[in-house]
Amino acid sequence: MDIRNFTESDRGNVVALWSQCDLTRPWNDPNKDIDRKMLFQPELFFIGTVESNVVASAMAGYDGHRGSVFYLAVHPKFQGLGYGQKLMGHIESVLTDIGCCKLNIVVRSTNEAVLGFYNNLAYTTDDVVSLGKRLIPDAQAVD
Repeated sequence: MDIRNFTESDRGNVVALWSQCDLTRPWNDPNKDIDRKMLFQPELFFIGTVESNVVASAMAGYDGHRGSVFYLAVHPKFQGLGYGQKLMGHIESVLTDIGCCKLNIVVRSTNEAVLGFYNNLAYTTDDVVSLGKRLIPDAQAVD
């Protein structure tokens, strides 16, 4: 798998990948999330390709204090091949190079497979509670 930065021509494939990996939610419009990322640290939006096909993605960020990763996805047909680990290693290296000393990752507590993935990469559960407040609603109209 090759890793490169996201380009606009990847948009449709990335949104489809997120859907296939069950990362999309009605309250988060994936296209709006991509638009927002392209306005802030677009160089930290990574795509993994195999033979020019998008098979992985991740949005990383760094606020000067902590790093973050969202939308880490590996196409179901390519899971278990080390691509997620390779993408995370790339992100860790890039963030370390810009001075990031800790990476925080938010995972739904019920997502045992993903929690296991991160545990295998030496991530541990922090004794914190993640709080959130929606400032800009993305929710799609319900019929």
